[in-house]
Amino acid sequence: MHKRINYRLITVAMMVVSLGLGACRDSGEGDYLVVSGKIFVFNYRIAEATYLLTLARVRPLPDGAILETSFENPAGGDPMIVRQKIWPAMEKITVESPPVKCVKADRVYKVSMRLEDADGKLLQTIEREMISDTDQSKMPDKPLVVGPFYDPNPDKSAAGNSAPACPA
Repeated sequence: MHKRINYRLITVAMMVVSLGLGACRDSGEGDYLVVSGKIFVFNYRIAEATYLLTLARVRPLPDGAILETSFENPAGGDPMIVRQKIWPAMEKITVESPPVKCVKADRVYKVSMRLEDADGKLLQTIEREMISDTDQSKMPDKPLVVGPFYDPNPDKSAAGNSAPACPA
């Protein structure tokens, strides 16, 4: 007995698959990156706090793309700027600020990102607000441990907290 092939069904299936694959291609429009996570990181061991954001690539990036991120300075003054090259094959991008001081719980902090191509042409901007659920005044003012083996800090005043003068 011969198996009968339904060519009409195969043709329809192939059209559906090709339409689905066509939808995955880069349309050349829209965002390149989306924020997939954001958090303040409080590292109690070394007495540092930083902003940390993760981004996911939505569509292919041009060669030589640069991401410039501006973090509001919780201590006041000029924002902190981080510039990093984004490689086209990167699926996930992590952006971390330099160490910050004076983070207050439940206060809004602004983060701005600019994605530029190799020639400096603006491709995308991202604006986010971040709120910490922890006040940095609860952290030690000096590292609790030092060195690669996390030896206790010999400075006995490390456990105290003499917080820097912070804006209200």
